[in-house]
Amino acid sequence: MTASDADAPTLLFCHTVGPDRGADLRDRLLDRGLPADRVVAAATPAETDEHVADADGLVLGRLPDGLLDRADSLRWVQALSSGTDYLPLDDLRERGVALTNAAGVHAEPIGEQVLGYLLSFERNLHALGRQQAEHRWERREGGELRGKTVGVVGVGAIGTRVAELATAFGMDVWGVKRDLDTMPAVVDEARTPDALHEVCLAADYLVLACPLTDETEGLIGGDELRLLGGDGVLVNVARGEVCDQKALVGALRSHLIRGAALDVFEEEPLPQDSRLWDLSNTIITPHVAGNTPHKPERWADILAENYRALADGDDTELRNRVL
Repeated sequence: MTASDADAPTLLFCHTVGPDRGADLRDRLLDRGLPADRVVAAATPAETDEHVADADGLVLGRLPDGLLDRADSLRWVQALSSGTDYLPLDDLRERGVALTNAAGVHAEPIGEQVLGYLLSFERNLHALGRQQAEHRWERREGGELRGKTVGVVGVGAIGTRVAELATAFGMDVWGVKRDLDTMPAVVDEARTPDALHEVCLAADYLVLACPLTDETEGLIGGDELRLLGGDGVLVNVARGEVCDQKALVGALRSHLIRGAALDVFEEEPLPQDSRLWDLSNTIITPHVAGNTPHKPERWADILAENYRALADGDDTELRNRVL
């Protein structure tokens, strides 16, 4: 593919990607051989509006109101996130627009952060950190991850990496996934969602790594937390709405479960008056588990691959297709 390809599709980076990020990703795509006159990075809403009618592909952060109605040539939307619950999926489906996400881009940093949470609870590092801040010397008995059980709810790219890292530490991995035929071999015990309670009962650590859907909203509530029990720790790197936050606060305050490590919340930023801030058995991080300096290069690889599939007219080859 060269810059002279007159029939090549036009790819537009919406201004909601951010002017610096959009320009950087455009440069990375040109380095990968995409035609310069067919890749546009909009810095302002006006620039998005100027080019959207001719765009065959659209890369976005959020979707501005009414933009789809002006996208007359649109065939493909690329989200820079793994989750796509914030997009009008029904509208895209009705328009016949393909949707792809960035699954896999965040798997390594999120997997490593989850392992950090597990180590923090197993070795009491979160409690020891508070002691340091208080200049208090108090020895604590730490445990070992080896031989413990981790349940991973949602074994996609992120859940698979969590399973791989947990296995490296000698943990027993239970995975929950709708299609057991695609469950990775690294999972020791595979279960479908209707066996979630069995997994909660078995797990020392329960990691939520599933997308937010109608089926997963409120998936973890009082019943599941009771089954996780007083030795269990909940880790949520999925979406805040996957867990009933009111039930979770109650379980943490009453020590129904041992603790929780949370990177996502029902409301973000987490309100200053949330009880979660002050709970000693809770680790709170501000939705940063997916942050990594390697995101741009991974995004560009997906974008280049999908652009070429669009140019070849073969949308069955689109990577990470959601719709």
